[in-house]
Amino acid sequence: MRVVSLRVYPVKSTAVREVSSSYLSRAGLRGDREWMVVDAEGATVTARELPALFTISADAPGPALEDPLVLRAPGVEPLIVARPAGPRVSARMFTRPPMDVIPAGGEADAWLQRALGVPGLRLVWCDDPTRRSLNPAFSRPGDHARLQDGYPLSVCSLASLRQLNEWIAQAGGEALPVERFRPNVVIDGDEPFAEDRWESVQLGTVTLRAAKPVDRCVMTLIDPLTLAKGKEPIRTLSRHRRWDGKTWCCHHLIPDGEGQLAVGDEVIASR
Repeated sequence: MRVVSLRVYPVKSTAVREVSSSYLSRAGLRGDREWMVVDAEGATVTARELPALFTISADAPGPALEDPLVLRAPGVEPLIVARPAGPRVSARMFTRPPMDVIPAGGEADAWLQRALGVPGLRLVWCDDPTRRSLNPAFSRPGDHARLQDGYPLSVCSLASLRQLNEWIAQAGGEALPVERFRPNVVIDGDEPFAEDRWESVQLGTVTLRAAKPVDRCVMTLIDPLTLAKGKEPIRTLSRHRRWDGKTWCCHHLIPDGEGQLAVGDEVIASR
């Protein structure tokens, strides 16, 4: 097995940024979901509720992902956003306990509101991911993440995607690209859904624990380019990959160490 793509999402729920290599820390790939959009009450706003977030791209002006953000969207001038210094405020991700984040400031907030046409939106930054613990049912003390939904890293197997697309085609549907699943790491070279049986996996030189499969939500129904909403892949996953009242595709991973990852790195799974 090999890594065939690495992907970061600098602002949660915005457009993907593909990279040829990235440093993997205990909190995930460097630059992945360090920022997110919240509403006036401090609750996370994602493309589940606001698909237009997909139209925003977040990039760095220099070669390093720790450089300031550049935000781009149709119809508005790009904006450079430096990492803010504080003070911290409270934000909420779904039903989880509140976490401390740092507001990006009024200029970034105004830009978001213009780009998306929604008043009250704010941009915030996770300055210290070690403050956020993970679900103890699938993690260990000391595990942490930035602003990912649940775990530091997600992986998608192209073998699994090909099988899913075969099932979709059998029902008369059109194949879906890997972008629908917003993984950090895309791999190829194993049998379909072999990741269900992983206990751990080595990506390059870094060993990661297999936490759990990813339960898929309505975001996968949205075409990130057209913003049109359909029935796939949830309809087909519900026929072939449904248990515990949810549908499943891709896998969450938790790093046990740190190191550089690159496209082409070997992937070694332990079952």
